[in-house]
Amino acid sequence: MIITPLNTSSPAGRKILALLHDRFRLADDKCREMVTEIIDNIRNQGDQALIDYTRKFDSPDFTITQLQVSEQEMTEAFSLVSDDFKETLDFAIERIQSFHEHEKEESWIKTRENGIITGRLVNPVDSAGLYVPGGQGGQTPLVSSVLMNGIPAGIAGVARRVMVTPSDQNGKINPALLVAAGKIGICEIYKCGSAWAIAALAYGTASIAPVDVIVGPGNQYVTEAKRQVSGRVRIDMIAGPSEVLIIADETANPAYIAADMLAQAEHDPQALAMVVTTSQQLATDTVGELEKQLALLSRAGIAQKSLADRGVILVAASLSEAIDIANDLAAEHLELMVEDPFKWMTKIKHAGAIFLGSHVPESTGDYVAGPNHVLPTMGTARFSSALGVETFVKKTSIISYSKEALQADSAHIIKLAKLEGLTAHANSVAIRLDE
Repeated sequence: MIITPLNTSSPAGRKILALLHDRFRLADDKCREMVTEIIDNIRNQGDQALIDYTRKFDSPDFTITQLQVSEQEMTEAFSLVSDDFKETLDFAIERIQSFHEHEKEESWIKTRENGIITGRLVNPVDSAGLYVPGGQGGQTPLVSSVLMNGIPAGIAGVARRVMVTPSDQNGKINPALLVAAGKIGICEIYKCGSAWAIAALAYGTASIAPVDVIVGPGNQYVTEAKRQVSGRVRIDMIAGPSEVLIIADETANPAYIAADMLAQAEHDPQALAMVVTTSQQLATDTVGELEKQLALLSRAGIAQKSLADRGVILVAASLSEAIDIANDLAAEHLELMVEDPFKWMTKIKHAGAIFLGSHVPESTGDYVAGPNHVLPTMGTARFSSALGVETFVKKTSIISYSKEALQADSAHIIKLAKLEGLTAHANSVAIRLDE
């Protein structure tokens, strides 16, 4: 049996829940040390280190002249992809664009009768770096990552959007990625990946000017590099392995549950597919469906290892208990395969994205539904949100006082300043009262 269902009240079930609650992990010492070295080399050696790493790991004959994607390469890319692909791409772009347009925030000002004006200016950052993983050496281009990263940045008004992605062994980028970038107006693209690409975006080289924000998924080296440069630049989040939690009652279809678990498991051996159901029979039937469907997958080996090592099926006493577990685990993707999903949705406090009902597999959100698929993992949905337009903007407070308004507030300001031992703060107000 690939997964053994457990009761949530059993010792084994309680142990699993405790481990899932505490699943946040950073990179190990070896990874951290390697990434630190890579970042230092990029800072000190710039383009030379960038080319050396690219030659070592991606393209043996890579040269500096190949680093930036040329206009000719962009033009050629459009001739190399099918019209069907372009049609699907346009469909996805429209959906994602339409959804993210609603996330835009406006600047605002509040005035008081006594002459105080306060408010907030909302402005985009000047530049954003968009990391797109290589996708098995370019064989499986992650087009959706281009769209989910680039479209919100464009809506925010970021003037300079920079895409980085590893080249294949011949120094090429899959044309589907270039077409996706071109369709949404990204024209500054560099052929570099992993931690050295993140370092170049954060610190800059002779060829790549630094950016203000870095977003996008990647392996543990990309994630650790983002963590190490965070503070110098903003990052979207520290992401772990992708995960799904399916809450299911007796009305759910075990074939659907198994299919969605496998869709998660095929990402990575570390991917986490979880089910909490109120039906023992459904749990048993889901295991059977997993074993039946697994044999049909192109990435069966990856999915099988993921499920065998990390897959979880738990049987809860009630839907209320299952929802409590969902809130405790704060999963990246939460599917509610229950009789009345909208009723139970109102009880969810923590999740990256919620999928309501039996006809909305996670893949809808990955590609064309509209919401962003870059979501918090490892329980960080307790305090973190999906990547969105707000990731690419910054907010500046504005304050204006008339002389009369300052006189009216002065006693309170001086009292608080003196309480904190900051006499210069108090004097900066008092000196204006004597005029």
